[in-house]
Amino acid sequence: MKVVVLGAGLMGREIARDLVNSDSITSVILADKKLIEPQLIEQLQSPKIETVVMDANDEQQLEEVMAKGQAVVNALFYKFNEQVAKTAVKVGVHLVDLGGHIDGVTDRVLQLNDAAKQKDVIIIPDMGIAPGMTNVLVGYGASKLDAVESVKLYVGGIPVEPKPPLQYTHVFSLEGMFDHYTKPTLVVELGEEQLKPSLSGMEQIYFDRFGILEAFYTAGGISTLHRSFPGVQTLEYKTIRYEGHAEKFKLLAALGFLDTDQRVKVGDTYVNVRDVTREVMKEKLAQGDEADVVLMRIVVMGEKSEQQVTYEYELMLKKEEGSPASAMARVTGATASAVVQMVIDGTILERGVRPPEFAVPGAKYIQEMAKRGIDIRETEHKSSMIVKW
Repeated sequence: MKVVVLGAGLMGREIARDLVNSDSITSVILADKKLIEPQLIEQLQSPKIETVVMDANDEQQLEEVMAKGQAVVNALFYKFNEQVAKTAVKVGVHLVDLGGHIDGVTDRVLQLNDAAKQKDVIIIPDMGIAPGMTNVLVGYGASKLDAVESVKLYVGGIPVEPKPPLQYTHVFSLEGMFDHYTKPTLVVELGEEQLKPSLSGMEQIYFDRFGILEAFYTAGGISTLHRSFPGVQTLEYKTIRYEGHAEKFKLLAALGFLDTDQRVKVGDTYVNVRDVTREVMKEKLAQGDEADVVLMRIVVMGEKSEQQVTYEYELMLKKEEGSPASAMARVTGATASAVVQMVIDGTILERGVRPPEFAVPGAKYIQEMAKRGIDIRETEHKSSMIVKW
């Protein structure tokens, strides 16, 4: 079986690394706009890797490359997701993407459901960590309940040792992070959908070894969950950081440093302020050899057999010593690779475009992550009987 991976950044390379470890995968085509440096391919240590230069803005190039495989994993920036999904339907290949769920991109992908069924293909969007892993675990917890009342999601990738001045090193696209920090976030409070400003809703959260951290609203993390579980009274997604991080980004946002259309004149040239901010932060927040950790806590509460029951899923994964991959890239890559392999081996059969919470079997997913050393801990809590009048 041949799989195409679009994008040879950190996430794309980790997806490829996981895929080549599977006996059922005979070839992995790694496609990127730039020629991929030989030393990066050497790190993957597999003769199964083939590299291709491709500009995703060129629809013909995109179509030709995607048609080379039986399945595709899209690790490009989320603004390409709709076109990649349309191309998957056109050429008749299965597709998993890393999502983003900003500006309605995933909603437009989901609208391709009928077309995907007609072409006998499976498309699973938003299949990174958050959204992605979070959706699968919420779906799994919800499947054990008679009714779901509350879903709370907490996820973050942070340096093991906080790095001033923002107590952060970037482990995925800064452009994407700016979008998540500046666009409004959807929440459900008392059964009603509301939009909240990102970087608000501050609360403290505790993890062993890291102590008290902060968690706050950011855009995109709810993904499709508000439609998949329309009866919930509470639904919220918050990003985890070291304390003080959000206040500093609030200041940057208030001053216009994160605005997409803010331009200033420097000498005789107009420059985009956000572009400058991003390029400065790329250097200042570079991870280098520093270890990062992925922290996740998913809390799904509801009713089961007239009892209030809570299922909690927790992950705390640190970067492996000596590994070129961040913990964030490792978890993302393993997730996307495991799911596309479930599509290939027939574990996932239903055609069309389906969100992760319905498409991916939760128990199987947890098992696959454990095989890769990514241990998701499930705990169950029960309270007193619910009295109905």
